[in-house]
Amino acid sequence: MTGGRKFSELRNFRELAGSFGSVAAEYDRGRPGYPDELFDELERFWGRGLKGARVLDVGAGTGIATRLLAARGADVIAVEPSAGMAARFRAVSPQVPLVRAGGDDLPFHDDSADLITYAQAFHWTRPEQSLPEAIRVLRPGGALATWWNIFDDSVPWVRARDERLSATLSGRYHGYGRVDELTAPFAAAGLEVSRVKLGWQRQVPVEQVVDNLTSRSFFASLDPERREPLLAAERAALLAEFPDGQVVEPYVLDLTVATTGE
Repeated sequence: MTGGRKFSELRNFRELAGSFGSVAAEYDRGRPGYPDELFDELERFWGRGLKGARVLDVGAGTGIATRLLAARGADVIAVEPSAGMAARFRAVSPQVPLVRAGGDDLPFHDDSADLITYAQAFHWTRPEQSLPEAIRVLRPGGALATWWNIFDDSVPWVRARDERLSATLSGRYHGYGRVDELTAPFAAAGLEVSRVKLGWQRQVPVEQVVDNLTSRSFFASLDPERREPLLAAERAALLAEFPDGQVVEPYVLDLTVATTGE
């Protein structure tokens, strides 16, 4: 065992985690942002505003969440391990400081951040390492916030796609079923935990949805010879569902905020 994972699982984990750099442009074009309600709820659970807060956005990717945090007035530093994602981040957000690192080993002093955020990223850490690191770096009264945009599979076309991907990408496609498992240690670590699920949707062109799929680890880690026919099939399915080429893409945003004591 290595860090709680068998070697085969660790190898697959590293393969998937390392795949994002090659699809950084598609990630930036295709991934959804986040509604204002997310940050309203984060502030409500935390009990303070983002304006002026020292925030570490870990697993920042190309900066989708980082830019929104900065727009709310946060003093934010992006933390991103992937060279490819970091390069894209710097190209689109050169004004925001970025540190090349991951959540399992944060290169920051004790008690140096008010808030640590993980947007679509906490599942790429080992919680037995990343949670103590977050607690070490957070100041008294600080908070750790994790969130995921999860496709709403109560919508028939999303559910049908989920079934196709589960069949064609067996062993690779898992969705975000581990959210409960990942955040369960927060309360055991003495943090006060709040959680909410927010429904929202966006309307975007088919090609933006295809970019979104391309940027997912279960596609990004495939060889192009296998990936492209699968993406073509998904493009055709989308156009059959949305003949005008405009996709209404539904999400459930799963937010957890864990606060430390004063």
